Amino acid sequence: MEQLANGFTLDIPADVFPLSTDSILLADFVRLPKNAKVLDLGSGCGTLGLLLCAKDPSCRVTGIEITDCAHRAAEENISANNLGPRMASICGDFRQVTTSLPAGSFHVCVSNPPYFSGGPASQNHPTARRNDCCSTQELFVSAARTLRYGGDFFLVHKPEYLAQLCACGSNAGLEPKVLCLVRHKPESDCNLLLLQCRKGGKPGLKMQELTLFRSDGSPTDYYKKLYRL
Repeated sequence: MEQLANGFTLDIPADVFPLSTDSILLADFVRLPKNAKVLDLGSGCGTLGLLLCAKDPSCRVTGIEITDCAHRAAEENISANNLGPRMASICGDFRQVTTSLPAGSFHVCVSNPPYFSGGPASQNHPTARRNDCCSTQELFVSAARTLRYGGDFFLVHKPEYLAQLCACGSNAGLEPKVLCLVRHKPESDCNLLLLQCRKGGKPGLKMQELTLFRSDGSPTDYYKKLYRL
């Protein structure tokens, strides 16, 4: 059982992807307007939704998850935290589900998508981390369809996919606006990126950087804030 901010808890079954730095970083990176309606594409057991509800008491989150066991865990987490009026989990493939949702009905879309390519080598990674079920372009198309004009899509990914992410975003009408590169230590290569794209946004990309640990291995002030140390 994970303890989150504001007394919220997150129960993660053994066969569901665990709470990761990726999700915690993404939830902190997300900027929500007041009373935001949020869509989480590939929502797992509701991790991002819970983190965002803990962060902003006015938001409402709908998650779409293809794996039945993760979807059921999300429903249990929603119930355990008394978030029924603010959170919902839908079991299904968001490539199909988003076509039945009202177009332009969400202020914000978020995703911690699969990183690893399909194929024999990828079988060591759980389904939640393989992209053979959904391409990057399909992810951006789903986000673009459900976002209001001026709405934002926030995601976390690997730096080596940056060119593909920006291209897919632009093709879907989601202009990259903020790119944050994350390093483990100051001297380390970037190992994660956080990206904000805006539906109908004008060109203009802001750059940010975050470092989690100092050279001596001690946590940075940002890391301490992130994990409430």
